[in-house]
Amino acid sequence: MSGTGDTWQPSPRDLKALIEAERTGIPFVYWHDADRVQHILMLGRDRARVTIGRREQSDIPLSWDDEVSRAHAILEPVGESWTVVDDGLSRNGSYVNGARVSGRRRLNDKERMCFGKTYVTYREPSSGGGSESTARAPHSPSAVPLTETQRRILVALCRPIVESTSTTPATNPQIAEEVHLSVDAVKAHLRALFDRFGLSELPQNEKRTRLEAIARTLLAPHEF
Repeated sequence: MSGTGDTWQPSPRDLKALIEAERTGIPFVYWHDADRVQHILMLGRDRARVTIGRREQSDIPLSWDDEVSRAHAILEPVGESWTVVDDGLSRNGSYVNGARVSGRRRLNDKERMCFGKTYVTYREPSSGGGSESTARAPHSPSAVPLTETQRRILVALCRPIVESTSTTPATNPQIAEEVHLSVDAVKAHLRALFDRFGLSELPQNEKRTRLEAIARTLLAPHEF
């Protein structure tokens, strides 16, 4: 399914772009096109509405998706919140977290909208001068408290990408060998890290890739 992001692993570049968008503190949406190219649209205060449809002139143009109507839905701010609106003009409807939208629905952080076969994810980073990323770190990434073992595990996780020996993070056995722990111990530490950085609900491959991208913002270059 094009644009779902469920059957393939996002690239480090995509994840870095998302983290940078989150740090602005400005709400945004992101999606992938038929070629799996990621698109990000910032929802600043200058936007009164965002159009979604198959037309090329739409703010979110889903021209490749034949299940999307020419004028499918819109996003609109109401007070401090963003909403998705589908007044029944779309042929196949609009959905948020699997539930069909009838009229207007308020969006919450990380909710996934579906238009035709394409998913669009809404992000509403917490306000704080753009300092809070996916990791939800207090003040700055370097302020996130990590144990020495957690730091070693994150370094090992990043190792293949940092050293350009692979485009994917290290496996659990690779990490275990580097940090001299059992695979089960590594899994336990990774579960704790996924939970700390709000990644627990993501698909397994995406969790590891996002954690690797976050780790490289937390750790100093000399640690690798």
